[in-house]
Amino acid sequence: MPLTGLTGSRVRERRLAAGIGQADLARAVGISASYLNLIEHNRRRISEAVLAKLAKILGVDAAHLAEGAEGGLSPELRAAATAAQGPKPEVERLDEFLGRFPGWADLLAGQYRRIGHLERMVAALNDRIGHDPHLSQALHEMLSAVSSVRSTAAILAETEDIDPGWRARFHANLHADSERLAAGAEALVAYLDGSEQEADTGVAAPQEELETWLAEHGWHFSELETGGAGPDALKARIADLASGAARSLARAWVAQAAEDARHLPLAQFEAALADGNDPLLLAQRFGCDVLRVFRRLAFRPDATEGLVLCDGSGALIMRKPVDGFTLPRQGAACPLWPLYAALSCPAHPVAAVAEMPGLNPQRFELRAYCALSYPQGFSGPQVRDAAMLIAPSMVERTGAALAVGSSCRICPRAGCVARREPSIIAEIA
Repeated sequence: MPLTGLTGSRVRERRLAAGIGQADLARAVGISASYLNLIEHNRRRISEAVLAKLAKILGVDAAHLAEGAEGGLSPELRAAATAAQGPKPEVERLDEFLGRFPGWADLLAGQYRRIGHLERMVAALNDRIGHDPHLSQALHEMLSAVSSVRSTAAILAETEDIDPGWRARFHANLHADSERLAAGAEALVAYLDGSEQEADTGVAAPQEELETWLAEHGWHFSELETGGAGPDALKARIADLASGAARSLARAWVAQAAEDARHLPLAQFEAALADGNDPLLLAQRFGCDVLRVFRRLAFRPDATEGLVLCDGSGALIMRKPVDGFTLPRQGAACPLWPLYAALSCPAHPVAAVAEMPGLNPQRFELRAYCALSYPQGFSGPQVRDAAMLIAPSMVERTGAALAVGSSCRICPRAGCVARREPSIIAEIA
């Protein structure tokens, strides 16, 4: 059993909590009080036999004394210390803090997790509130109902001699408006909570419905692989989608995924990845276009890469997220993403190590590419499709990185040269 340098501190804390004297505990274990004192001050290591006796008398598991319950908190507290504004805490004394005050350590780690969770909620809710037309319509409907209720109630409260017939009409209007307000509030809460009622109320956008469906299936269907049952096997699953628009998007995605699997057979593709995951080299090796390789990298089984696809307008048409890299649900994303640099320079690969802001800034390797096509030949328009792969970066934090965000409205970076509107989040340097 591994012993840490703070095992003695845990013995002392447990002994004091149990109200046992040092001499009494030493006597019960069969060692001298002076030896126990050295153990409790982490100046002597404990044999497993002595540790087992101490644990039995103190009524705890020996592993708790040896390793502590706080080991999993260390990375979170180190991340919190790194993200702290102003004077930095004494990171070199973190083990001492964990051993002496495990309760406080757990509280701080919990607060750090909660702040990160709230940051993600703010990002998601802001994106919906700021850009979703369905939500805007729902809010206007609620405001209209509130104004109507207020006007009717004011008439009833301020007018004493209302004709009984008109009073009955006002009461009926008040009841109808209150029902409309209650229904609107329920739909709005269901939408903001991301509950299963979204599909029933028709508020969820088809793209969001599709992405949720794909995420539930791990962004991969084995039926589409070479030798599988094929797209027809997914008809029943596609039928489970609530809206016709989402079902249409799902059929298109499945057809494209089946083509990707045909051009890039999974076994051969994963074998090729052993030589590197450069999309350009893989496209040359398999004789296919680069965006197909992007999709195959992101949508293969257990893939860790995220993916963003956009059309020539810059609108995001597919978003496979990755932890730490916030993707806007609606509206424009960060203009500094390599995705948009690639969109303006077709057939030129763009790569960057980027850092997202937050309590624990994370770095990612971003690779983007834009492909041109002419579906109608010389007489038709040029069509641009761009994609950006997102993968956690292994580059040291001290290296240079491109400072990006999700969207300007929730990006806290001060002095960004590409900012188009003020942020609702406190700015950071």
